[in-house]
Amino acid sequence: MTDQAPRPEGDIPGKPTAASRTTLSHIMTGSDTNLLGTVHGGVIMKLVDDAAGAVAGRHSGGPAVTASMDEMVFLEPVRVGDLVHVRAQVNWTGRSSMEVGVRVMAERWNESTPAQQVGSAYLVFAAVDADGRPRPVPQVIPETGRDRRRYQEAQIRRTHRLARRRAIKELREKRVADGIDVD
Repeated sequence: MTDQAPRPEGDIPGKPTAASRTTLSHIMTGSDTNLLGTVHGGVIMKLVDDAAGAVAGRHSGGPAVTASMDEMVFLEPVRVGDLVHVRAQVNWTGRSSMEVGVRVMAERWNESTPAQQVGSAYLVFAAVDADGRPRPVPQVIPETGRDRRRYQEAQIRRTHRLARRRAIKELREKRVADGIDVD
């Protein structure tokens, strides 16, 4: 893909989007509920992180750790008895990082109605070696128009994450330079 960062020769060959795509499914039980009687958002977030971690590990060929989670959106409540499907894929790759897109679907376990989207998230994972240091990852090769759109949108999110991080760092440095204590 032309907008992928150039990689040194002899680097790891790229992998198509479908190579690491996965779905994790889980039936929600009473132990997953919050005080309102619906499934606790943290339970869904853990499933999202688990599925995204599996995808990141598959794509990178080894350990990968969660670096950040962007835009965890809950669209509908999940209920006890729902069969939740967490679908994840690598949208974008850098040198050692990957953005994983996740869609959360839910359906009643005892009904034949189609699954409904109940949430989505974007997570950034860093591939690490045995000493916890960043290691290179294969570039992701988008296969479809939808994959190419996700790749381009991921680049926009990355630009925004880096700009936000830079702006916060500059603000903190200015406050320190101005003698304002930052806790």
